Amino acid sequence: MPHLLFPTVLGTCGLAWNETGLTGFQLPERTETLTQRCLAWKSGMKPLEGSPPDWVQGIITRVQRHFEGKLQDFADTPLDWARVSALQQAVYRQAQTIKPGSKGTYGQIAKALALGPEGPREVGVALATNPWPLLVPCHRVVSADGKMTGFSAAGGVRTKTRLLALEGAELLSE
Repeated sequence: MPHLLFPTVLGTCGLAWNETGLTGFQLPERTETLTQRCLAWKSGMKPLEGSPPDWVQGIITRVQRHFEGKLQDFADTPLDWARVSALQQAVYRQAQTIKPGSKGTYGQIAKALALGPEGPREVGVALATNPWPLLVPCHRVVSADGKMTGFSAAGGVRTKTRLLALEGAELLSE
């Protein structure tokens, strides 16, 4: 079960996969070495020797295009759902319905899943452990008042805001 790094205009990203689908995605870290370490830590796999399968190369191309401003919808990306709980999967599938240029809230996802009063917090916890940021667009989930809140990928809220701006989402400023 391999992983690899690949260049984008925003920096080096990484993918890990198995025969079922992607097991991890890594947004750029400060350095390529750190991106490699984070991906290896998440995936526990060895770097790919040789070329990736065509379906993996297709995802790489789509990520590169997305970061170049040719927005992509990654909802059809094969993911290895065995890596996450049933709640996480439900939250991630709801997040996948939020298209580029749009935003949703933690509360909207919680309501769609009938999670109750603690639902928005549960959604936030699930999104904080998303193994596929960008592909499962957790960056498109914001607080009820539209503010940029927690983002566990490198760069935190700054990266979240950068991704939303790239996608043309309306951003609020104080």
